[in-house]
Amino acid sequence: MKKIFLAMLLAMPLTIAAQDNTWERIEQEPTTKENRDAKYLVDNAVPVVDGVVCWEKTIEAPGKTAAQIYDIILAQMEKMTTEPNQIANSNVAIKNDEKHELGAVYHEWLVFKSSALSLDRTQMNFQLIVNCADGKAALKMKHITYDYDMERKPQHYKAEEWITDKYCVNKKHTKLYPISGKFRRKTIDRKDFIFNKFESLLK
Repeated sequence: MKKIFLAMLLAMPLTIAAQDNTWERIEQEPTTKENRDAKYLVDNAVPVVDGVVCWEKTIEAPGKTAAQIYDIILAQMEKMTTEPNQIANSNVAIKNDEKHELGAVYHEWLVFKSSALSLDRTQMNFQLIVNCADGKAALKMKHITYDYDMERKPQHYKAEEWITDKYCVNKKHTKLYPISGKFRRKTIDRKDFIFNKFESLLK
């Protein structure tokens, strides 16, 4: 019996070593973790043109004339002024059906968090400029500002001094700062929604 036990004891280190190698391979922590802000950290996520935050996009509309594109875009821009998130004075101020140019000013709510006990939101103000031509429309979203915490301690921010890399992203460019970061996320999401909506209408 003692000889059998001794033989088993001598064999154990080899078995444990084999198990250790397997365990390390299976249980090893992943070397990278997904960054939920990756979309908002890419190069040129918040582009600055001539010192002003300005998103630009050209949408192709094959087969449509400048006049047709103008009518489609105008209808959507006017519809936007009456959406539930809009505040008074949002309007399409420029309507040039000869040059097929449109310009609007929007004042709307961006909601960061809403619950029965609290509401965290900001008023975002911006301009939307559209130039229509045969087969395409060129969009610009710029002159973005925010009016925040108006009920308690009003604060006014310009996009150039609030959501750009210099003011919103850490030095390693791996994360957004907590406060300005929520403005950057919501603004980029809103811009994407507006541009994608126009693109779907012009297909």
